[in-house]
Amino acid sequence: MKKLTVYQYPKCSTCRNALKWLKEHGYEVESIDIVEHPPSVEELTDLIAKSGLELKAFFNTSGQVYKEQQLKDKLPGMTREEQIRLLSSNGKLIKRPIVTDGTDVTAGFREAFFAERWGNA
Repeated sequence: MKKLTVYQYPKCSTCRNALKWLKEHGYEVESIDIVEHPPSVEELTDLIAKSGLELKAFFNTSGQVYKEQQLKDKLPGMTREEQIRLLSSNGKLIKRPIVTDGTDVTAGFREAFFAERWGNA
């Protein structure tokens, strides 16, 4: 059985759906509460690099904290390092779930994308 690490928020229905999907497809999951234990700057830098995604894909743009801090307007003026530090400071800013097998990384949950990326445990 292939093992994945999933950074997720237990109260998030999208995260619960992703975990259910992964388990139904034969994965063993190590679950990390992204709010209680957000990834460090170093971990995020590594996850972002392995994902092949743009940094902005890791921001939870629909989240309350993102909106309260008016990050849509502030992020363009911040360096990449500042943005990653900001993400690391508050797990609710991070798009979830983040799923990794140590080599590949996905951010967010869309069933079709999961089927393509994680479909074969």
